[in-house]
Amino acid sequence: MELRHLQHFVAVAEDQHFTRAAERLMVSQSGLSASIRALERELRAPLFVRTTRRVTLTEAGRALLAEAERILAQVRSAHEAVAAVQGVLRGTLAVGTEQCIAGVNVARLLAAFRRRHPDVEIRLRQAGSGALAEEVAAGRLDLAFAYRIPADGDQLRTVPLTGEPMTVLCHPSHRLAATGAVLTPEDLAGEVFVDFHPDWGPRRATDAAFDAAGIRRTVALEVNDVHSLLDLVDENLGIAVVPRHFRHKRPSLTALPIKESPEADYETVVLLPPDRATSPAARALVDLLTP
Repeated sequence: MELRHLQHFVAVAEDQHFTRAAERLMVSQSGLSASIRALERELRAPLFVRTTRRVTLTEAGRALLAEAERILAQVRSAHEAVAAVQGVLRGTLAVGTEQCIAGVNVARLLAAFRRRHPDVEIRLRQAGSGALAEEVAAGRLDLAFAYRIPADGDQLRTVPLTGEPMTVLCHPSHRLAATGAVLTPEDLAGEVFVDFHPDWGPRRATDAAFDAAGIRRTVALEVNDVHSLLDLVDENLGIAVVPRHFRHKRPSLTALPIKESPEADYETVVLLPPDRATSPAARALVDLLTP
């Protein structure tokens, strides 16, 4: 099995199109097709279902994709490790992050990294914690800044960043604003909630707190960005339970504390592959987190 066959396979899987993948790889479409056929012959299984408009992975193709991505990531790490020993950091640093992550200024960190290692290409992807964890484990990301989630020790490890309590944000005219009380999930039963997509860290923390209290809640207004969430709360369309540092982003809103409990804490971490698979660029970025 040749590495170029795996590279070609991953490109087609990502683009779901032979022509686009060939253009991105700068190879002929006939050569790309021949490469995929050679891989299918070797594995004795079809990897794609081909139609006139797109290609999709077969069950065998889905099984190969995760392993192919992991192999290519390890090959890339090997090249970068040799370059690092020679005193020059090169290659690509693929970073993932949630929005407004606590404990790290991602833009400032990446700027500091670029100043020290100008020959490394930086790529950034924003997504929810679950998706970021999957991409780090699969080798598509070198590391990610995310909400703490259970880590698979064989594929993923975590480095703690910070922790903070969750806070209720509401419009100043909302009934809760006048109480000034420390709230519990029971106090919020029946409220209309604004929240993030279920994969985002703050949503995971809030869901965990309400599940632990046995309180069912309905998220009527679901968004994928912080500004939309704050705008909806600012229009008194619902309340939001968010990490405490969010309150500084919209001072016009009323912030109320939630009774402290392990479930109501928002903890952020660096998600990394196992130590042996961590790229030199990822190690260099993590080193910049340490004063």
